[in-house]
Amino acid sequence: MAASAGSRRFKIFAAADGFGEPLKNAVVAHLRAHSSVADVVDLGVDKYYSAAAAVARSVSSSPPDPAHEARGVVVCGTGAGVTIFANKYPGVYATHCSSAADAVNTRSINACNVLALSGMATPPEAAAAIADAWLATPFRAPCPASGDAPWPEDIQKFFDVAPGEMASIPEGSAPPAAPEPDSTCAICCLRKGMEFEPVDIMPGGEMRIVRESPTSAYVRFKAGSVEPAHHHTFGHDLVVIKGKKKVWNLTKKESYDLVDGDFLFTPAGDVHRVKYLQDTEFFIRWDGHWDIFLDEDLETARNAIDAELGVVDSDK
Repeated sequence: MAASAGSRRFKIFAAADGFGEPLKNAVVAHLRAHSSVADVVDLGVDKYYSAAAAVARSVSSSPPDPAHEARGVVVCGTGAGVTIFANKYPGVYATHCSSAADAVNTRSINACNVLALSGMATPPEAAAAIADAWLATPFRAPCPASGDAPWPEDIQKFFDVAPGEMASIPEGSAPPAAPEPDSTCAICCLRKGMEFEPVDIMPGGEMRIVRESPTSAYVRFKAGSVEPAHHHTFGHDLVVIKGKKKVWNLTKKESYDLVDGDFLFTPAGDVHRVKYLQDTEFFIRWDGHWDIFLDEDLETARNAIDAELGVVDSDK
């Protein structure tokens, strides 16, 4: 690790698609070997756009902390796809780097906080050198683009205003804000104007996100619906509004029967499976943006639940 990194610490979120997985694993191992400068959260493997989104959400939603700066590493086959999708999130500045010089330039000039790598073109040794240079280089440092000399005064003045101007550019894909409701009763307004979106990977479920990062949502599932075993990068609190559900926390090897008014907290990373015994509605809250990682398919989940509850074919 470059000496100029000094005593700085980083929290680095990493993810990849299948083409980038081996290189992501090598970079994660390299960074974890330098625990004095980096804490690494491996978010795993998914489609390239989902992997990039998981990292970008984590970086975007992390509170500012100069002593423990949030950064991201994303890897796909070419490094291009993950760069495109990571940059859709506010406050995320992702750059594909194929050399240590690229990393130094983009840190110096662009304050890059998400490093994108090519799993097919970049060897692990080169990726380690790129990551080291990326971590060691502060914004506005001399770099190859400046001839490794201090930046002239006019460029320094540009750098003084650039971060604020970049942060003020709105997220282009964000929908217009909804008009304020007339009523002063927040609960009545929420329930009256609620539009749900299907939870496609979990048939029978619908969700309405009502606040972003920290995020709150109103969720409902039809009786008989199943959530396959899954986990999130966030912990979440939920309160059952009405209905009945059973939750298995597979990580803790515990189960919970929840009915109207019951509360449950599930820690970040805990793998859990759910069965809805009645039509159920609940309110849920978590820190950051929405993500989900499936640990089994729907058929496997149904079979496991049927075995747990002693259901036979005629009862299904």
